[in-house]
Amino acid sequence: MKQFIYESLLAKKNKGQRSFAVLIDPDNVNAGKIDELTGLAVDAGVDYLLVGGSLVISNHLDEVVQHIRRNCSIPVILFPGTPSQVSRYADGLLYLSLISGRNPELLIGQHVISAPQVRSSGLEIISTGYMVIDGGAPTTVSYISNATPIPADKNEIALCTAMAGEMLGMKLIYMDAGSGARHPIREEMIAAVAAHIDVPLVIGGGIRDPEKAYRNCKAGANVIVVGNAIEKDAGLIKEMAAAVHSVPVEEPLL
Repeated sequence: MKQFIYESLLAKKNKGQRSFAVLIDPDNVNAGKIDELTGLAVDAGVDYLLVGGSLVISNHLDEVVQHIRRNCSIPVILFPGTPSQVSRYADGLLYLSLISGRNPELLIGQHVISAPQVRSSGLEIISTGYMVIDGGAPTTVSYISNATPIPADKNEIALCTAMAGEMLGMKLIYMDAGSGARHPIREEMIAAVAAHIDVPLVIGGGIRDPEKAYRNCKAGANVIVVGNAIEKDAGLIKEMAAAVHSVPVEEPLL
């Protein structure tokens, strides 16, 4: 099975390089918006484009992915909220297991149902330990998952959860405060988790400005994902990408 995307993630992590990913919700874009976002992403040197959401109600995932692929060569990675969010036109798929919750359907149940479709898609499949962190407000992901988020100040729970996910074979750990979070994940928690795992660490949710993206990378994040803030102001793509890519190649300060 191909592993081009994951190999690039590992190579960047080993070199100390940080990556920036723009999250595109199929429900919130049309052809004009896709053109705008992909144009800005190419100019800014965005590393990855994630497509998906916790609740995709439109029926044009394939169309969105194909449009993105026609516009640029940035890798397109699916960020599925349900097994139905699979498009063979993408480059890869984050196969999310909600390791921070106790909902068996999102831990393994939906994976059993989706396995044949996912396997036959031809996509690069990246097993991902998905951790929802309390962002100070109910979010779509916390509601849909029916799972209690990890408290924002419980670093030890987060790091032990991430360690368990890595030892269970997850190739990525994705910590998410959720779309619309009032508070992004604290740097102290990011640093604690980063210090105890060897796989790439992805951070998303509630990141609204380049300074926060930069601090998250300094704390140990390997990939920063921003979606909601960019939906409101697409011009942030350039600033966010520049902030992430400007982080010196060095050990985290925290």
